[in-house]
Amino acid sequence: MTTTATTTRDDAGATAPAAPPRRGRSPRADLSFRQRLSRFDVKASPYFYIAPFFILFGLVGLFPLVYTFVVSLNNWNLLTGPGEWVGFKNYAAELSDPFFWNSLFNTVSIFLLSAIPQLIAAVFIAAILDQNIRAKTFWRMSVLLPYVVTPVAVTLIFSSAFDEKYGLINNMLQAIGLDPVMWKTQTFPSHVAIASMVNWRWTGYNALILLAAMQAVPRDIHESAALDGAGSFRRFFSITLPSIRPTMIFVIITATIGGLQIFTEPKLFNPSSAVPGGPQRQYQTTVLYLWDMAFNRQNFGKASAIAWLLFLLIVLFGVLNFLISRRIASTENRLHRRRTARRLQVSRTLAAASEEKNL
Repeated sequence: MTTTATTTRDDAGATAPAAPPRRGRSPRADLSFRQRLSRFDVKASPYFYIAPFFILFGLVGLFPLVYTFVVSLNNWNLLTGPGEWVGFKNYAAELSDPFFWNSLFNTVSIFLLSAIPQLIAAVFIAAILDQNIRAKTFWRMSVLLPYVVTPVAVTLIFSSAFDEKYGLINNMLQAIGLDPVMWKTQTFPSHVAIASMVNWRWTGYNALILLAAMQAVPRDIHESAALDGAGSFRRFFSITLPSIRPTMIFVIITATIGGLQIFTEPKLFNPSSAVPGGPQRQYQTTVLYLWDMAFNRQNFGKASAIAWLLFLLIVLFGVLNFLISRRIASTENRLHRRRTARRLQVSRTLAAASEEKNL
């Protein structure tokens, strides 16, 4: 096999080997600085835009959470600082403490008494505001007014109204011949009083969120259902509520998180009480018990353990809400498919009967 070399002839007539061919240059080498900067901007800008959220979340969210867990594993005092490493003894001590379970019972009781009526009233108010009524803007702003008032002012007003001797509620009960209620002494009445504060403040806020979801439902669907003979209640339960299910789930989860972290209302409900949460701790919530453990007993280790137990409880309630809502959605989808299949079967049967009659 022979090989040939490409040669070139110079001015003197001598031959010399030709220069090797130049390799192709990279496309990036031909880009100007402005083009490179534009390409970097396209690739990196999304990460810069979302970076502030993750930085703030790491500083004020993730780091305190991890640090609280570290504190819960130590015998940590408010004044002397970190002590000896105790592991999970703080968790075991709190799980065997009757005060912790009492605060947990009070928290769940107040949460149920506030969340369930609050959501029902919010849906009802949102449905009314969704109608074509006069001065809609005025009424929508009015339901948001209790949310604007500070929780301290709301608590002081309701604490005065639910006073056992000179309160407005007991005076009205005595005026109609009923016995006064021990709102700040007995367990269940105190839970009802605190839940009424939460309902008064948050019902309008949740109603506006649900109203925004209701207004996003296409009006054509309601008009078609009305032409088919569906009444207002039928359209509300068959069209409006299924359409706003994602917003309902959001409202339920946020109400769960806020209800399990209630602090201001029970803390200021009875300022004259030396024990936070009532003389017998009859309305001492978990966050109030946490505050008492940290700043009155100065035991940051157990307080951090309580915080983590409450965090796990909130996560558990959130997962249960998600599973229940998904279960309800899947059940409704199955019912909808069954109804559609039945309608198709009935239509096919009618079509076959009409064909036989024609024959």
